[in-house]
Amino acid sequence: MASPTSSNPAHAHFESFLQAQQCRDVLTSFQGLCEALGLQPGGGLSQYHKIKAQLNYWSAKSLWAKLDKRASHSVYQQGRACPNIKCLVVGAGPCGLRAAVELAMLGARVVLVEKRTKFSRHNVLHLWPFTIHDLRALGAKKFYGRFCTGTLDHISIRQLQLLLLKVALLLGVEIHWGVTFTGLQPPPRKGCGWQAQLQPSVPAQLANYEFDVLISAAGGKFVPEGFKVREMRGKLAIGITANFVNGRTVEETQVPEISGVARIYNQSFFQSLLKATGIDLENIVYYKDDTHYFVMTAKKQCLLRLGVLRQDWPETDRLLSSANVVPEALQRFARAAADFATHGKLGKLEFAQDAHGQPDVSAFDFTSMMRAESSARVQEKHGARLLLGLVGDCLVEPFWPLGTGVARGFLAALDAAWMVKRWAEGAGPLEVLAERESLYQLLSQTSPDNMHRNVAQYGLDPASRYPNLNLQAVTPNQVRDLYDVAAKEPVQRSDKIDTGKTTLGAAGTQEELLRWCQEQTAGYPGVRVTDLSSSWADGLALCALVHHLRPDLLEPSDLQGLGALEAATWALRVAEHELGIAPVLSAQAVVAGSDPLGLIAYLSHFHSAFKSMPPRPGLASQISPGTPNAVLFLGKLQRTLQRTRAKENGEEAGGKKPRLEAEAETPKTEEAPAPESIVPQPPPSQQPEEAGAGDLCALCGDRLYVLERLCADGRFFHRSCFRCHTCEATLWPGSYGQHPGDKHFYCLQHLPQPDHKEDIRDGGSENLELPTAGDDSTPPGPLAPTDPQEGASPLPRPTRRLIRLSSPERQRLSSLNITPDAEIEAPPKPPRSCAALARQALEGSFMGWGVPAQRPQDLMILEKEEEESISSSEEEEEEDDGVPVDLELEQALMTLAKNSGTMVKYPTWRRTLLRRAKEEEMKRFCKAQAVQRRLNEIEASLRDLEAEGVQLELALRSQGSTPEQQKKLWLEQLLQLVQKKNSLVAEEAELMITVQELNLEEKQWQLDQELRGYMNLEESLKTAADRQAEDRVLKKLVDVVNQRDALIRFQEERRLSELALGPGTQG
Repeated sequence: MASPTSSNPAHAHFESFLQAQQCRDVLTSFQGLCEALGLQPGGGLSQYHKIKAQLNYWSAKSLWAKLDKRASHSVYQQGRACPNIKCLVVGAGPCGLRAAVELAMLGARVVLVEKRTKFSRHNVLHLWPFTIHDLRALGAKKFYGRFCTGTLDHISIRQLQLLLLKVALLLGVEIHWGVTFTGLQPPPRKGCGWQAQLQPSVPAQLANYEFDVLISAAGGKFVPEGFKVREMRGKLAIGITANFVNGRTVEETQVPEISGVARIYNQSFFQSLLKATGIDLENIVYYKDDTHYFVMTAKKQCLLRLGVLRQDWPETDRLLSSANVVPEALQRFARAAADFATHGKLGKLEFAQDAHGQPDVSAFDFTSMMRAESSARVQEKHGARLLLGLVGDCLVEPFWPLGTGVARGFLAALDAAWMVKRWAEGAGPLEVLAERESLYQLLSQTSPDNMHRNVAQYGLDPASRYPNLNLQAVTPNQVRDLYDVAAKEPVQRSDKIDTGKTTLGAAGTQEELLRWCQEQTAGYPGVRVTDLSSSWADGLALCALVHHLRPDLLEPSDLQGLGALEAATWALRVAEHELGIAPVLSAQAVVAGSDPLGLIAYLSHFHSAFKSMPPRPGLASQISPGTPNAVLFLGKLQRTLQRTRAKENGEEAGGKKPRLEAEAETPKTEEAPAPESIVPQPPPSQQPEEAGAGDLCALCGDRLYVLERLCADGRFFHRSCFRCHTCEATLWPGSYGQHPGDKHFYCLQHLPQPDHKEDIRDGGSENLELPTAGDDSTPPGPLAPTDPQEGASPLPRPTRRLIRLSSPERQRLSSLNITPDAEIEAPPKPPRSCAALARQALEGSFMGWGVPAQRPQDLMILEKEEEESISSSEEEEEEDDGVPVDLELEQALMTLAKNSGTMVKYPTWRRTLLRRAKEEEMKRFCKAQAVQRRLNEIEASLRDLEAEGVQLELALRSQGSTPEQQKKLWLEQLLQLVQKKNSLVAEEAELMITVQELNLEEKQWQLDQELRGYMNLEESLKTAADRQAEDRVLKKLVDVVNQRDALIRFQEERRLSELALGPGTQG
């Protein structure tokens, strides 16, 4: 074995090669190594074998062992799987380099061109378990000793590029720097091959290089000609990245990283940030790598207010242009946010330098993300075929908060290499393309949870990575348009273009909608539906439709002698409160017949929601279809929030609840309905707007078209108007409130609170309870007014029937009933003595860190898994000296270890617990960001639908001489838009329920931590105030657990309801 101080120049060059931290140094040291060994760089896989044979150096042997182990996989056929394939890879980003490494292992000749001359991106990438194992198998720890040694798994882009570059050079990849790929040069005649158009002038050897495969990894701004790209738009999203110098001091190492905090579930953090600094963010992440890396999403209004942006421009490119961004203000913004997030523990934050020597802080736009419609193509001219593949950002631009970019990029690189292998085996072009597109369909769905668990078995073969793989999901006939042959007729697309015709079963034709309404209302006295306008003017037809779906809400005899306005008002409100059908028009418009388009749109919502229900009366009361459930749940949640706030305002004003309000909360079944509550009345401030509620926006006063209408608290708004008065964020049910003073609407984060509660309220939602069976009482039945003396024997109120039916209906998988029956008494307030029981429960649980309960034997298993993972990596140097731990977290762990008798094992399993806790936090953050992104995309889609609907409605309302057949076609198109809108709104409601889940999870985590702090105190040292505070926290924790249980029951009931109704129930 050679000594570390060997005089062999090759050994010195190799050591320099391993330690090099700049791209230029890597290339220089490798060139020196090859010259010392008498080799020429870029000689293919044979070059690797020559280096290994000649460099008998102790420091290189562990690296050779790793690369040999990877190359020994049977799929590579000892480097002879693609011996005659010539590849050109464009771009030396992580995905381009990873694809080049895989192609080199297959035995292909690989040439890579990169327009840059150095790696300077400090931004940090989150790594999935399989990417960690993949990089370790390529010798990552040999090139970068600190690889994945913290509680979070990540690496800077620069370090990732450096280690992949070193592997690619060793495997014989030929790399050219400062060369820009501008396009393809087709073969001029038969017998010639495809070449690249490159700038600036390049050596003749590279300029004349003919290749069979082109892999583009040049980023999202460059996609080769022929590929179609689809834009996925959301609302404006401005990201800010900042890299600060990491001095690696003891104080810096002790600052915990932030796997991700999102406002969508942790409003208190961002409310505190706003109050302390004036900075308004959506989320923030902090990783500690070569630099202290922060990335956050900022609000545009905040950036304008703090002077980061000079002027507000509608065009995003102009808004974030260098001329409109104030660098000094941006630096102050990023530094203040980072300092607050880390509690000032990083000391003086000094910016790292970017590639231009400037502070490494930037603002970027991720409103729109591009996604290629196909991942590969084949071009053929003069008999020469070229296989083109996309990887990295030019295939799918990642959504940064999800941390999926490098993981899915590596998967795409492996899939592209597999495609090249199949191409080399002689598979037909259409077969190769079909297999590649089948894999591409899986890419956006992949996550660490739905891939094969054993990452050690991952390889080039897709079957080793994807469970339930179907390589025939896309047929060769479906990819004919991806095969371009010159001098032939273009191949027609196999998929049919949507002509806009109504699909069978959709609420797209008036005839089908009218027929369905007639079936639902048949047999009701005094109800005869002959059209979609005048037949509904007396309100009885609407009441009959609601009764057919929910017969428990009233008796048909109750409708006798009822006024049209009262009947329509009752039906609209019950449909909203009990069926989840939001109003599209007012009761006055129904009676007057002044809005026929609004009525048709409203009835189509009933049809799309309940069309799959078997034609049996009352079934809706037994099994609620899935479509309106989430909308219904959020509506009840919002009304519960309003009543809670009204109750709190009453307590603050008078010290106790008014008697009538207290009685209203616990109604008795025998009490008579008050005459004034026969027809629900809006709040006094809203009454003057009721007459024009369906036509004019209650905020801006402008005209409201059918698809623009959003109903909230009995009034109609534009979606663009219904925003938080402070931050202008979109308001969703269950997440907003109206201030009783200024009457403005606010999100929960910015809803003004009484001064004495601001410090303990979480955005105004701390005391929010999920709706119970009795919370949202069904509006009283539409009964005719009676004299006081006639009120002695009133008809039964629908509210009481709903309560009585909840228990048996729940057994039959009934309609939404998310909390225990109102008649069952609430659980008694936990006595103070139950704190001991809580202590026992929490000591056996690690719920506070997001992991399941751990018993001593479980901790032994954790230790064993940790040891196995270490041994399986075959890297003794991976054993770090210890992970910096938050002091409070470590104290809690130590206490748990002592009490469970596992103190001896504590150092071993501590790291596993902390890592798993951080992973759970990361999952919650990623889930929240995926929800937020989808909500933004839905909002953008709804804006497009509204704009299209306005044009159709204007055409329908025009008095011109348009043929009736054309108007009928326009109306069908409008109904299709209404159905799309209803589907998007239903999906939006589902996502908002997920938001409620995340919010409750975060609250439970915080309360767990607070309760543990009290429980860790010795009983003899606790004061009376400590015990009272402990009881209060315990009560809050019980409330949160009950609320989470309500959500779980709701989701389970919905799942069983959908199973009972069978497929196709979603409207």
